[in-house]
Amino acid sequence: MSTAALLASEADSVAVAVAPRVTLDGMEAKIASKHFILHEGLLTLCILKMQNGFYVVGESAPASPENFNAGLGEKFAYENAIRQLWKLEGYALREQLSKEGTDNEKE
Repeated sequence: MSTAALLASEADSVAVAVAPRVTLDGMEAKIASKHFILHEGLLTLCILKMQNGFYVVGESAPASPENFNAGLGEKFAYENAIRQLWKLEGYALREQLSKEGTDNEKE
């Protein structure tokens, strides 16, 4: 369910990457299931269950109820969940690189 915004972020990252990195395809391949919940007609939650059993939750809500759009709510909640997952996957990759001795961290 890659969205245009996520694909644009991925393309920007690919254009400058010179080392191992987290990829959108790699993250989406780890998603076991995706579920959306609409709470009180405005708050959209996207719950991603990862293949390892971990859950990531994204959310979206309009500032004005009149602007609510179910499709956009799901899109934005999914994007929010993926962006949260991106940070977690980045941390996991950093740990892996550090343990492998390919750590290029500068102080």
